[in-house]
Amino acid sequence: MAKIHPTALVESTEIGDTTNVWAMVHVMKGVRIGHGCNIGDHAFLETGAVVGNNVTIKNQVLIWEGIIIEDDVFVGPRVTFTNDRYPRSPRMVQASTRYHAKENWLERTIVRRGCAIGAGAIICPGLELGAYSVIAAGAVVTKNVAPFSLVRGNPARPAVDVCVCGRPLSGAW
Repeated sequence: MAKIHPTALVESTEIGDTTNVWAMVHVMKGVRIGHGCNIGDHAFLETGAVVGNNVTIKNQVLIWEGIIIEDDVFVGPRVTFTNDRYPRSPRMVQASTRYHAKENWLERTIVRRGCAIGAGAIICPGLELGAYSVIAAGAVVTKNVAPFSLVRGNPARPAVDVCVCGRPLSGAW
């Protein structure tokens, strides 16, 4: 059975066994979370987000609709995902018709198995973060990330290849 802190607002019924949801987390209805996860304080998960098994989501992470996180992923504190490449307020007259259908704006992002995302990284919409890749703290990811690649900077660029354990295969980064 999942452990849910009394101050968490959990509207979803799809939370796996042995998952911990800590203080002040908001999980909207329709979010799917696997078993063995840990979701830190003040995280927000929007309807339509999918989180696999054994995922660590640290404090103040924002996960929106269209974000798919596979198994064994680490998401560091204050990581922000995005899901709209050309955002406008749906209340703005000029943009209101665009938001009537999700296919007009929603971009899906897939975080592959074993990926690790450092603190404060920003993940732009419509990307794939490869299996066992590492996103350095503070990186702004604007392009797909290859499996087993460490990226850093703004915009994020490949720095070195890494092994399954996340350590660089050659050279210092």
